Amino acid sequence: MQIRKKYIFMTLFASWLLLFFFGGDQLRRLAFLSRRKTDALKTWPRWTDTTLLQSFAGPGDLQDDGGPRQPSPKARRATRMSIYKNSRCRMETCFDFSKCEKYGFKVFIYPAERGDPVSESYFKIITALEESRYYTSNPEEACLFVLNLDTLDRDHLSVQYVHNINEKIQGFPLWNDGRNHLIFNLYSGTWPNYTEDLGFDIGQAILAKASFYVERFRPGFDISIPLFSKDHPQKGGERGWLAQSSLPPKKKYLLVFKGKRYLTGIGSDTRNALHHIHNGKDIISLTTCKHGKDWEKHKDARCDKDNTDYEKFDYRELLHNSTFCIIPRGRRLGSFRFLEALQAACIPVLLSNGWELPFSEVIDWSKAAIVGDERLLLQIPSTVRCIHRDKVLAFQQHTQFLWEAYFSSVEKIVQTTLEIIKDRVFGRQSRPKFFWNALPGGLLAQPEYSTHIPDFPFYHLQHGSSPSSKFTALIRAMAPGISLSQPILKLIQAVSASQYCSQVLVLWSSEKSPPPSGKWPQTPVPLTVIHGRRKISDRFFPYPAIGTDAVLSLDEHASLSTSEVDFAFVVWRSFPDRIVGFPMRSHFWDPGQHRWGFTSKWTNEFSMVLTAAAFYHRYYHSLFTHYLPAGLRELSDQLGDCEDILMNFLVSAVTRLPPVKVTQRKQHKEAAPQQASQSAGISGGPLRFSQRQACVNRFAAGFGYMPLVHSQLRLDPVLFKDQVSVLRKKYRQLEKQ
Repeated sequence: MQIRKKYIFMTLFASWLLLFFFGGDQLRRLAFLSRRKTDALKTWPRWTDTTLLQSFAGPGDLQDDGGPRQPSPKARRATRMSIYKNSRCRMETCFDFSKCEKYGFKVFIYPAERGDPVSESYFKIITALEESRYYTSNPEEACLFVLNLDTLDRDHLSVQYVHNINEKIQGFPLWNDGRNHLIFNLYSGTWPNYTEDLGFDIGQAILAKASFYVERFRPGFDISIPLFSKDHPQKGGERGWLAQSSLPPKKKYLLVFKGKRYLTGIGSDTRNALHHIHNGKDIISLTTCKHGKDWEKHKDARCDKDNTDYEKFDYRELLHNSTFCIIPRGRRLGSFRFLEALQAACIPVLLSNGWELPFSEVIDWSKAAIVGDERLLLQIPSTVRCIHRDKVLAFQQHTQFLWEAYFSSVEKIVQTTLEIIKDRVFGRQSRPKFFWNALPGGLLAQPEYSTHIPDFPFYHLQHGSSPSSKFTALIRAMAPGISLSQPILKLIQAVSASQYCSQVLVLWSSEKSPPPSGKWPQTPVPLTVIHGRRKISDRFFPYPAIGTDAVLSLDEHASLSTSEVDFAFVVWRSFPDRIVGFPMRSHFWDPGQHRWGFTSKWTNEFSMVLTAAAFYHRYYHSLFTHYLPAGLRELSDQLGDCEDILMNFLVSAVTRLPPVKVTQRKQHKEAAPQQASQSAGISGGPLRFSQRQACVNRFAAGFGYMPLVHSQLRLDPVLFKDQVSVLRKKYRQLEKQ
């Protein structure tokens, strides 16, 4: 053992001596060269022969692609802090809730200053605010304040840039460092970096802004809005492009893009790389360099071919015929094509890292858009190919819902912004997120009415629930007096005899006092007389006495049998979100007069069911009173006899479906109510018909579009008019004259 250890020691010692004498110089040289190499990496090599290379680029020049340099993270943080001095603002810290307690949620707009230019887009926003149900002209009542200074375009190179805003707002006595103020903005910053700089200190104001960066967005305080063009409609807006004929959802192209390609500067990387996914078959990616004054100075080898291919395709045709649309960032994060894709039912594929999506606080974008990563562009084609056609159809349908509910007009964008803020202020009475992401949308699901899903007429089919099994009859009485021989008493007896009737309410709208209780007929259900304000629109006021989901609206001269009432109510329970009734009317477009026409002829097609004898959900009373613009309700009162048409407009706007007509024994004869005749100076006939036609046109202008939908459906009982024994029929009185 000792000998073995000795041999091992001698071998190691000999090896060390050989390495020292024969390899030491090489080791020292290797260490010296490695040090020189390290030093060489720290500095650019110095050429001894300057004739071979007269000059060379420095390290900074090699990192410069000719465009603007990106600021460092430290510089970005400094910029953000200078812009958002109140970056920690939340509703609890920068909003005075006490201003909303006394008068509710009211919005005040600063008076316009002379000489201050206002862009077309900002004028639309101000108009939408002034027509809102929350508008007040008294600043003492206001909960929220909006400047009348145009803050939409804060690019100081733009002709719409308003100068000296900071000095102006500091002189406003209501400014209070922006507390309880709302500021709208579409464009911020300018070339080359397009920072978030607005050019003035927003203080503690809520910022409703397009192209919002996630890192600069104050959650629960700011609101991200979509970027929209100056041509975006004020109200109404076009319907979505998805039609029933587009099923199955597969279209000619899978994925498309057509737009500008930035050769230099921010936003150029993503768009310059889009040509890699173009295959000329089902994936079309077209870009053009032709934009800006000096694009030719920066053109590259691809520009000429790209510009030629760009002209071969029509943009709208690509939108119509593609399943997915690429939405890359531009100079800013947002893009006009985002709303264009939503309208066209072209599923947006977003390539805009760090973008806080519009109304993301309430909208679940995972149901309508694909959020991609700019760095993983080449994975996009395989990703969208893997999406099942059923999910594609669901995506397309949801794009149409979101477009029509929140984005089709400036008015809806403004309304959505206000409703989000209002839900924050009254947190206990705010909408569940389900309301925002299910038909008909959060704007039409009023939390003042209820936050319980089964209380609304349009959620029953989704949740498998049913409305209440009883109805309340609401009879409007406008005659100066009542005798036992008048039709209203017969109507009360027929309606109260229905097995589904819960109570009868008589809305007394006459100047004279109603008859004493002993003059009214005996009924098996409670009969209550309620006093109206003698306005035509009173019949649609949400009276607390209405305790059932279903309301049977009746005029005093209506003539119905108990069987007709029973059958109509059974039908309504299958369509609780629609008007179900008897007298029908229709509208049509008159190309000669360039206006809408109104007809009462009995044809196979109709678009209105008059509320002189019809069932509907009581929730529409709340919408009629609290959601409709006050101007439309006042118009119906002034015109004297159009409230039933306005209710049809409202319900069709909510459901986007036609009313339902049911069996009727005899034709309903439309009679002008006496009070309406006196106030409007009409006595029926052609003059009254002309008046109602004018109502249709005025209401269509007020809505911004025509919401009425035509139908040819009439529902009859089983065996109705069949040549069988009457004893086999359930609703026997329907066939008796």
